[in-house]
Amino acid sequence: MRLPRPLGISAPATYLPERRQSAREAVEQGLLDADTAAELGYDRLPVADLAPPEMAVEASRRTLAEAGVPAGDLGLVLHAWIHYQGHDLWSPAHFIADRLGAGSATPVGVQQVCNGGAAAVELAAARLFLEPGLGPALITTADAFLDPGFDRWTGDYGIGYGDGATALLLHRLEDAEGGRPAPLLLHALSTVAAPQLERMHRGDDPFSPAARSLGPRVDIRRTKKAFLEAEGLEAFTEASARALQSAVTQCLADAGWETTGDVPLRYVVAPRLGRKTVDLAYAPLLSKLTGAHLLHPGADTGHLGAGDTAASLAELHAARMLEPGDHALLVSAGAGFTWSCLLVSAA
Repeated sequence: MRLPRPLGISAPATYLPERRQSAREAVEQGLLDADTAAELGYDRLPVADLAPPEMAVEASRRTLAEAGVPAGDLGLVLHAWIHYQGHDLWSPAHFIADRLGAGSATPVGVQQVCNGGAAAVELAAARLFLEPGLGPALITTADAFLDPGFDRWTGDYGIGYGDGATALLLHRLEDAEGGRPAPLLLHALSTVAAPQLERMHRGDDPFSPAARSLGPRVDIRRTKKAFLEAEGLEAFTEASARALQSAVTQCLADAGWETTGDVPLRYVVAPRLGRKTVDLAYAPLLSKLTGAHLLHPGADTGHLGAGDTAASLAELHAARMLEPGDHALLVSAGAGFTWSCLLVSAA
């Protein structure tokens, strides 16, 4: 998506519960074996103390306070998630808007699984350019992967799931509160899908009338195993590599850059997947395409569902890892499958 001009990203924030479960504790309790823990590479995973939308409200309050933006000025509240939000037939986006006092905003739920946070940024960007009078967009994510419905350590291959929420403001630069500059600029974003891979999260399971009708827990390993037995690992790895390469090259091209290894990137940021997964499926290709230093965040958060990209933006911002003019490329991926890239810089 080639932007007519950069958009501002203000006050990206992460809410993480205080309670943690370390990988060592998980091994000692028999929740996973030592070899799997080493392959995942997570030190610890946060465990929720609030429902996901409540965590999103807490993250949003931090964002609005730092940005100095009243909730009543918001034009959009977009909320993305991948797992149960606490009620069966309900809109968490409206709950978040109501709790914040964003009565003039349009709440929208975004369901693109783990790529939902990046998809929400893309949707908000389009609306901001199409509607000049629209107020800033608040983009939130939140998930909790709790027992008994989800096994955060071994419910999936190569990923440990952490609980938490994120929030950020996306806005036109001229709409920044009090004329204060946005700390981060969004220059381009791209999205590429490989829908032939949707079966990886469906497997051979029949359609069922209600959630978890087939078993008491979400079992992503079962569905992935069924896909791999039918299609083979190569079908996934080849489609994944093609889509990831296309997303990276498209995003950089939309910024007017060539992928020759001379791209002026300081960092390329991987999604918060397990260490072995990133090393095998992401690191070689991203290093080849960009030549930038690869960041592999998430050792103390795990995979945050739809929130990986926003959490990484929050860390770049809080630690002042980008000097003015420095660029970073953030990579997001989600079941379906879909890959997105966001190109940002420090203002």
